[in-house]
Amino acid sequence: MRLHRLTLTAFGPFAGSHTVDFDELSSAGLFLLHGATGAGKTSVLDGVCYALYGGVPGSRPGNRLRSDHAGPDTPTEVVLDLTVGGRRLEVTRRPEQPRPKKRGSGFTMEKAVTLLREQSAGQWRALSKSHQEAGEELLRLIGMSREQFCQVVLLPQGEFATFLRATATDRAALLGKLFDTRRFKAAEEWLKAQRNAAQSRVREGDDELLRLAHGMQQAAGDGSERLEDWLPEGAGAGHPDFAPHVLQWAAVLRATAHEQAAVSDLATTAAETAHAAAQRAAEDVRELHTLQRRHAAAMRRAAALEEQSEVRDSEEAVLETARRAETVGPALELRDRAAVRHRRAAEQERAARADLPAELTGAGADQLTAYGNGLREELGGLTEAGRAEHRAAELVAERARLERETGADEQLIADAGAWLEDWERVRLGHERRIDTAQAAATRAAELAGTLDSSRRRLSAARERDAHERELGAAEERLRAAREAAADAREHWQDVREARINGIAAELAARLRDGEGCLVCGATEHPHPARPSDRQVGRAEEEAAQTAHQEAADARESAQAEVARVTAARDAAATEAGRTPEAELAAAHAELERACREASAEAAALPEARQALDRAVAEHTRRTRLRHGAESRVASVTSRREVLDQEHSALTGQLARARGAFATVAERRDRLAEQAERIAAAPAAARAEQDTARALKDADADLADAAYRAGFDTPEAAAAALLPSAEVQRLRQRAEERRREEAAVTAELTALDVAEAAGLPPADPEGARRAVEDATHRLRGATARQDAARSTCAALDRLGAAALTRTRELAPARAEYARLRRLADLATGAGENTLRMELETYVLAARLEQVAAAASVRLQRMSSGRYTLVHTDARASRGVKSGLGLMAVDAWTGTERDTATLSGGETFFASLALALGLADVVTDEAGGARLDTLFIDEGFGSLDEQTLDEVLDVLDGLRERDRAVGIVSHVADLRQRIPAQLQVVKGQGGSSLRHRAAGER
Repeated sequence: MRLHRLTLTAFGPFAGSHTVDFDELSSAGLFLLHGATGAGKTSVLDGVCYALYGGVPGSRPGNRLRSDHAGPDTPTEVVLDLTVGGRRLEVTRRPEQPRPKKRGSGFTMEKAVTLLREQSAGQWRALSKSHQEAGEELLRLIGMSREQFCQVVLLPQGEFATFLRATATDRAALLGKLFDTRRFKAAEEWLKAQRNAAQSRVREGDDELLRLAHGMQQAAGDGSERLEDWLPEGAGAGHPDFAPHVLQWAAVLRATAHEQAAVSDLATTAAETAHAAAQRAAEDVRELHTLQRRHAAAMRRAAALEEQSEVRDSEEAVLETARRAETVGPALELRDRAAVRHRRAAEQERAARADLPAELTGAGADQLTAYGNGLREELGGLTEAGRAEHRAAELVAERARLERETGADEQLIADAGAWLEDWERVRLGHERRIDTAQAAATRAAELAGTLDSSRRRLSAARERDAHERELGAAEERLRAAREAAADAREHWQDVREARINGIAAELAARLRDGEGCLVCGATEHPHPARPSDRQVGRAEEEAAQTAHQEAADARESAQAEVARVTAARDAAATEAGRTPEAELAAAHAELERACREASAEAAALPEARQALDRAVAEHTRRTRLRHGAESRVASVTSRREVLDQEHSALTGQLARARGAFATVAERRDRLAEQAERIAAAPAAARAEQDTARALKDADADLADAAYRAGFDTPEAAAAALLPSAEVQRLRQRAEERRREEAAVTAELTALDVAEAAGLPPADPEGARRAVEDATHRLRGATARQDAARSTCAALDRLGAAALTRTRELAPARAEYARLRRLADLATGAGENTLRMELETYVLAARLEQVAAAASVRLQRMSSGRYTLVHTDARASRGVKSGLGLMAVDAWTGTERDTATLSGGETFFASLALALGLADVVTDEAGGARLDTLFIDEGFGSLDEQTLDEVLDVLDGLRERDRAVGIVSHVADLRQRIPAQLQVVKGQGGSSLRHRAAGER
């Protein structure tokens, strides 16, 4: 990548437009960028970084790019012309910035702009106007992130001097950012997670095995072998020997339980034999006692039967009389039914004659029939008159309906005419509503786009302000973390020094004249170390070191947090600009209000169109209704005349048919009622005569049946009758007595009962107590047997489960052992003798490459004295290993810690390290060629000879066609480097001055 031209307008300290011609400056290969402190030397480098990445190096705010000296009409802009990846490109970037409003007073915020062009065949053509597309294309061609670019192209010497003196942890942080070794750290974390997961599975399996062991211990009882007595020291859950010892202990428990079960089986068999004998003896006693009780009960039943003999004879006599009376029962029932029918017929006859005319009071059935036939003939003659009366009523109703319809049609004609007269005004009103709503819809669509942009800017402004507040707190935490880290480091160094002094004093205390020293082997000890006032132990030293490491980690976390918040704030500021949030919110609210009003008006468009459609449909409907009503009114007049003629013809006929009644229907109802009453009277008279004859016949039959049954009168036979339930009860009692007599006789004559009655009384209670004693002993033996068997079953089941679980757990245990070895190896534990983490191992390889590349230039800068070498020697007391850096002194043949280099040595060593790192990072990023480098400060610490050697090395970079820019205010460099770019500071802003290699 080679820079050709940079133009800065209203950028940083530069008020106007200034151009840096890198082609002219780079013609000599080495050029100087100098100026007074605060003039803006670093702003030139910021412009290069901003053009390429849209941001400035480090944690400087990205919303302070605009020059405070620039006029309001001069926009802030950076234009960079460069060649990268074999392509000539031009990048133009303008940050979000305020500009004067075109109309009225005040300012409006202008959005950020990014333009990317490419030169092809001598012509510039546009590639992209998108921030994202242009940034992705430049990032792809350069092959480095902004952090890497700022580290290898804009070489900050102060950071590399710190890098030389830093601990392995601090070096790992910088190298990790440059070489992106997160995937190796992720591999470490993945292996640790897999190891922890496998350990959890093994521990869960052992915990389940321990739960089974506790179940076996509970099943075996308190007097059994305890698992704790079988386990070796420390062989708990997760230990490799845990499962075998559990299985051995379980086997002993099972063997003991099976022996106890065999003893309980023998005891139960003996108890069962004794219990069976006691039960047989008790059964014999109970049988004898039962026979004796049966004999006594039979004697008591025989005495009771003898006492009931008189009652038995009386009930048998009553039952015989009732049996004879039952033969008269059917005749009695027939006579009762005949009497009921005759009484009912007489009542019906009296009711039928009650409403007859006086002249029919004594009439017979035939006379009543003849009178009823005459009434029905007269009723039939009124049928035709009823139809005529109904037709007359229909004519009256129809004429009234025609009158109502005519009135309704005339009113409809009037209403339709009034509505149609106002039709043109209504139609024009609906059309105006539609036009208004359509205009509002167009306005709402235009406002929606503006509102979306305003919403994004307002959201970005809120994020910007929130991140600004968050940044202040984060910077405060960073300052506190830095102070805490410095205090912790100082405390650790003090403790470490005290610890070393204490160890030396302890060794000196054991020295004896003539005996060799444990450290140097000398037998003379002229100056042994003296103990100090403060004695520090190893634990205190490790605690201080741990506190120092934790404080350093906290400082790095705080630095990362500040960088993250700064980037988030800059990104939000790019979108929101400098406009205050309140002003953006007010403008956004006004846009929302206007958009809502336009949307509300536009929402009425469908309703307006539907209203017009409804009005047109109503106009058509009312026109059709008016024409129909006019036609109906014209046809009703002739219909009324026909109805009037038909009604006059029916009036005379109805007057004759009504007679003295108001209507024909009333006269017909009265005749129908009389005919109905006359129709029931003849039948009722005939029914009364028939039932009287049937009652007389039933009385004669009853008297004959009573005589044949042996009763003097029918009344005596009726009195002797008993209810069927009573007869059934008496018969059942007689049958029960006969069965009881037979049962008592059979019981008393039974041989076994008679023999039992002659034996001594039985003692069933004594036999029961003997059985209970035998049962109690049997239950105790059975319970002990069941408990022993349950214990055996539980131990067998739990032992089998433990064996199965142990076999199932074997693959997981093997997997855990394998993952533990891999995770320990990747995290610097176990078999990893160097105690080097995987990420550190990769970074160590990169550091070795950097040291090799840096040594080539360092030897030349130091006249062949120094080279840088990487060391992976294991650090002591828990310090991170693998990222050591040593300076090899060829004059003394020794290796020195880079922290022991002098100020000048540190400068050219850090410069060599920076150049070497630039080469390695470039290769790592894809080999993109870097033809322009900048070196920022540090030359003031060099003597004249060393300065010449450093400049020779930098001048030697031209062999690879590179241009190197030195940023410094050292006056001696102005005499040594002819090509210069001077930054001149003034009250109205800074300016740039070029001086070519041949100028004075």
